[in-house]
Amino acid sequence: MAARETVIDIPSFIDRRPVGAFQYWVAALCALTVFIDGFDTQSIAFVAPSIVKEWHIERPALAPIFSASLVGLLVGALSFGPIADKVGRRAVIMICTLVFGVMTLVTALATDVTQLLIFRFITGIGLGGAMPNAIALTAEYCPQRRRATIVMVMFTGFSLGAFVGGIAAAALIQDFGWRSVWWVGGVVPLLLLPLQWRALPESIRFLILSNAPAERVERLVRLIAPDARFAPGTRFDIGELRAAGVPVVRLFRDRRSWGTVCLWLMFFMNLLDLFFLQNWIPTITNGAGIALRTAVIIGSLFQLGGVIAAPVLGLIVDRFGGCRVLPVLYGSGAIVVALLGQAGASVPALALLTFAAGACVVGAQNSANALSAMFYPTAMRATGVGWCLGIGRIGAIIGPLIAGFLISLHWPNASIFLLGALPLVCATLGAAAMGLRYGADPSAAASPAEPAAARV
Repeated sequence: MAARETVIDIPSFIDRRPVGAFQYWVAALCALTVFIDGFDTQSIAFVAPSIVKEWHIERPALAPIFSASLVGLLVGALSFGPIADKVGRRAVIMICTLVFGVMTLVTALATDVTQLLIFRFITGIGLGGAMPNAIALTAEYCPQRRRATIVMVMFTGFSLGAFVGGIAAAALIQDFGWRSVWWVGGVVPLLLLPLQWRALPESIRFLILSNAPAERVERLVRLIAPDARFAPGTRFDIGELRAAGVPVVRLFRDRRSWGTVCLWLMFFMNLLDLFFLQNWIPTITNGAGIALRTAVIIGSLFQLGGVIAAPVLGLIVDRFGGCRVLPVLYGSGAIVVALLGQAGASVPALALLTFAAGACVVGAQNSANALSAMFYPTAMRATGVGWCLGIGRIGAIIGPLIAGFLISLHWPNASIFLLGALPLVCATLGAAAMGLRYGADPSAAASPAEPAAARV
């Protein structure tokens, strides 16, 4: 009589165990990657005043450069997600780290606006490709009950990178000139590459779905659970099916089309508002009669609010489900943004409302990142998250332009912020519509359509 085959369901296996040191290590490596990503993404804002002064150009001449970075982020998010679903998250994260590290160094050599525009666009491609894969890889090592919390805390690395980058840039520019910001921003990711090569694992779910050798999967399982013992010939399963066809098209199959549209609406509207607020709060506040230094400090509270809110919101999302929490976050954010326009020149009111806006808007973005990672199955997770972020980047490009146009028309602050609340109302409707369709937790909404089970 043949011996009975042992099959281990990896999602259930991970869900039954406490989160271990190896899983936290994976999240920490991804957090470090997005930390550097955040530093390099925001670096153009840190050095822009010095470039204007040294090159004797007008500030509007830098507008295409700001846009080039964002367009590069858009291209990177849209293209590297599908690539990662074919070749793996680890390889794409490393390639993108190499690209934005090298190109950041090259950017430091720019001598005119045209070179700067080209270099920042290519840098943006690498930055945009790393982000969705860091989210996907982190999510795929987390138990379901803690996934939102760990993904959201990991992604605060981006906001911390932007925040620390501003502080570091001030000292670097003063002592070594503006190019030193990009020397540091390029060298650090290149130093990170050997650590990624040595210690960043491939997604265990991706390996199983790709029919990787069982021995390779078992090595990773033993890192998750050092005390586990498996019989010879044990096979590993993730309870999902292989997917065929064009990766982006699959986002609209098997009951996913409604959720995909809702997520795209949420990402577009929320990132439109996030970049509108992040880029213009200091300028609008300063225009209301508040000293520039104070206005900059108030503006920094926006990202700080999101960072502090992340672990709390992660626990709430894991407890109640993203589709219940996000409508509340978006709706609260709309109210807070509208109130910002009523604060006038009151520093305490502006500081409190800006912090609250960050907790709601940045916090909602972190929550939506986690929701998208949970909504899509392994075979299309990087594509799904990447396209959500890519569509959101279109909003990120449009948001600051709308705000700048309204300011040029001399709209009062109250009207600007009231209009700024409307995208969050739209995001609220998107989140509510997704909840009505899939329930509080849409993570098991559908599975890929190809009939072959993924086992090794």
